Amino acid sequence: MIYMDYAATTPVDKRVLEAMLPYFNESFGNPSSVHRYGQKAEAAVDSARETVARVLNCQPEEIIFTSCGSESDNLALRGAAFAMRKRKNTQWLITSHGEHPAVSKTAQQLQDLHGFKVEWLELDEHGMISPEAVEHAVCGETALVSVMYANNEIGTVNPVKDIADVCRIKGVPFHTDAVQAAAYLPLDVQSLGVDMLSLGAHKFYGPKGVGALYVRIGTDLVPSQTGGGQEFGLRAGTQNVPYIVGFAEALRLTAEEGDQRAAHVRPLRDRIIGSVLEEVPDARLTGDPIDRLPQHASFVFKDVDGNLLLTLLDAAGFACSSGSACKTGNPEPSDVMNALGFSREWGLGSLRITLGVNSTPSDIDALLRALPSLVDKARAIRK
Repeated sequence: MIYMDYAATTPVDKRVLEAMLPYFNESFGNPSSVHRYGQKAEAAVDSARETVARVLNCQPEEIIFTSCGSESDNLALRGAAFAMRKRKNTQWLITSHGEHPAVSKTAQQLQDLHGFKVEWLELDEHGMISPEAVEHAVCGETALVSVMYANNEIGTVNPVKDIADVCRIKGVPFHTDAVQAAAYLPLDVQSLGVDMLSLGAHKFYGPKGVGALYVRIGTDLVPSQTGGGQEFGLRAGTQNVPYIVGFAEALRLTAEEGDQRAAHVRPLRDRIIGSVLEEVPDARLTGDPIDRLPQHASFVFKDVDGNLLLTLLDAAGFACSSGSACKTGNPEPSDVMNALGFSREWGLGSLRITLGVNSTPSDIDALLRALPSLVDKARAIRK
């Protein structure tokens, strides 16, 4: 098998695993315990928090450890929405259907069950949100704006700094889901100007099951998980010490090696994009052709069932992904494909190919030899 789904998850870096291992057995204490075992565990969490803060250029107390990027998104949206309604009686959330479901479905639930109202921003043809669209949408009743840093499905990078500038001028909290962006894009929160930023370790060679939320000092949040006073009272629950240690080490390595990793995958990505558009009939690139993640190639193929194509690719030895979701046996285009305005005959046939540190030119050669005929086969089966 050739793995080409690094946007879904990445293997844990051996150096990260080595950093984690002692905290499963030798240093197994609860960070909330007073005795030496607890003190050692607490010191590990504090050190990890300081490492993450250095990478993000913020204060350690602005880092909240969570279980994943989705929980970070939930804490940001729910926490800010309820806090802003309590403080200013604001009701409107601004986001888009191009967001990860951890944001879009959370916003929808806040509307359906908690009385908030959602304004859905329109995407441009490449799936980008413009600062002008945000400026036009923000009003005195806006509680929160949430726009992702980079799109997981189509790879488009949004102008987050410019959007943050708009929100700051308007006095509205701004959250960005940076889960996909973290592996390759700058994370200096002072330069970005964001109030909240979500991360998930398994997207940059860390373990699954741990994430973080940056919360700028002065940003009000209502905890979405209550209990003890861990994580500065914003996220109750015993800290997952080995995973937090692994998160910090993975992020540190990403900050040190990110440019090298990007230089490795970018030419491979460009070769995939150029060859697919040239060799496969009725194929379109999705996402911005320039402002996109360096490891990310995504397409739609007319009259193709994306899930069927994935099955054929898997049988041929390639692990890729699609934006379509199979519901009760009835495949439908993803929310992103619909938001981009693709008809069903196009939107159903999405394919995402994402690369990583282990990708090689020979992997790309093999994929490009196989893909055209597999697309043809998928079209023939669908007919």
